Amino acid sequence: MKIALLGYGKMGQVIEKIALERGHEIVLKKDGNTTFDGLSTADVAIDFSVPIAAMSNITTCFYANVPVISGTTGWLEQYDEVAALCHEKKGAFISSSNFSLGVNIFFELNEHLARIMSKFDSYKVAMEEIHHTQKLDAPSGTAISLAKGIIENSSHTNWTLEKPEAEQIHIEAKRIGTIPGTHTVTYNSSVDAIEIKHTAHNREGFAVGAVIAAEWIVGKQGIFTMKDVLDLK
Repeated sequence: MKIALLGYGKMGQVIEKIALERGHEIVLKKDGNTTFDGLSTADVAIDFSVPIAAMSNITTCFYANVPVISGTTGWLEQYDEVAALCHEKKGAFISSSNFSLGVNIFFELNEHLARIMSKFDSYKVAMEEIHHTQKLDAPSGTAISLAKGIIENSSHTNWTLEKPEAEQIHIEAKRIGTIPGTHTVTYNSSVDAIEIKHTAHNREGFAVGAVIAAEWIVGKQGIFTMKDVLDLK
């Protein structure tokens, strides 16, 4: 499989390593100073760029008839526009805040626990996410996905980084050292607490999941999620 890497920072370099180990070929390594030369030969593109570049990267792939896997966060206010173009161009697209296989299993556990806990008003939910100091966005896209999973399965209406009001989920975002990503969801009552937690040990888990998603999407048409890739629906 021929892969175009859109974004060649730390994640792009780890994805390259994993892709080569799995027998794939890298035909484009695009950063802010390079062009899209080589994209037309790609079977799939993997975008781990920056928010300001993501929209251009993804739409260029649709016009080139190249499926896209996007792990860039911070641009999702334009998601509906991207989805419409994907359908118009009969493209293929997966966007995820986190491609880690473990995190996507964690998403499922989070939703299941939220459905159970929605019956017990004595527990109040809160979240904590910890990442390295170079991470630009806060809260993380993964934390937002976890919050959405709770909202869709409970009476909660929104999330906040500030002091929460009724029916809001408080997210505490910390930036410490070189931590690749730790997410904790806690349901606390006056008598006990229930906690689920995912801890990433390195970036490779994100990269492996992204390459698996790229392998899966080739030859398909439409908008998919990691639930489709991992058969979790």
